[in-house]
Amino acid sequence: MTIEIGDGGIVIDATLIGPLLKVAPEDVPKLMRDGALTSLCETGVGDDAGTYRLSFFYQGRRVRLQVTEAGEVLRRSIVDYGAAPLPQAMHRPGG
Repeated sequence: MTIEIGDGGIVIDATLIGPLLKVAPEDVPKLMRDGALTSLCETGVGDDAGTYRLSFFYQGRRVRLQVTEAGEVLRRSIVDYGAAPLPQAMHRPGG
């Protein structure tokens, strides 16, 4: 599974992020439209130039993917607070 990065934006298949967020892939588009599942994209600078950090937030869970301009996933991380909400600081760039 690759991530498509182009002039129109970044497209990620729900089958990639759904399981990481403990969400059925078919539910991802609706959760995003409803604002329950949110995302943040950061562009790498300095040593990280040529990469993007994509963060996804749903309930008490944050998933981060560091990807190349070609859409290859270099790293992924998951923070899970369980039933507790994520701290607001985790929703900010670099947080």
